[in-house]
Amino acid sequence: MTEERTTSPREPQENQRVPLVMKIQKLTVSERIKLALIGNKETRTLLMQDPNRAVQMAVLENPKITSSEIVGFANSRNISDEALRKIAENREWSKLYPVRLALVKNPKTPVGIALKLVSTLIVQDLKILAKSKSVSSVIVQAARRQLERAQK
Repeated sequence: MTEERTTSPREPQENQRVPLVMKIQKLTVSERIKLALIGNKETRTLLMQDPNRAVQMAVLENPKITSSEIVGFANSRNISDEALRKIAENREWSKLYPVRLALVKNPKTPVGIALKLVSTLIVQDLKILAKSKSVSSVIVQAARRQLERAQK
């Protein structure tokens, strides 16, 4: 009871999240997959961190998923290469520049996919990529070649 009197406005939010995380942890894989298909944004975000690839793939099938969530997932280092491939193969998502940039910058993105996307990036981002230490050397070289082409 003393906890109720001493909680700040921020603490109830944290208290609401903890039960959701705990509930998700107690679910079986098939239950997490079902939840991924129908869950809200917070649920999708938590389930996208699930180590099971099938759960991550189910999150991407959720009809309520937003483009901003996709950008966040494409930036995530905790996502499977299979999920990154699925994001890249979705025409609607890969039309979005922030998604393409996030995929190229993510070291977990399969190199073949990242290479195809390098040619779609703007010069400013190519310059950053050409100096990047966090992506594959193949991607760095591709960014440098693309920059050379842009300067001609």
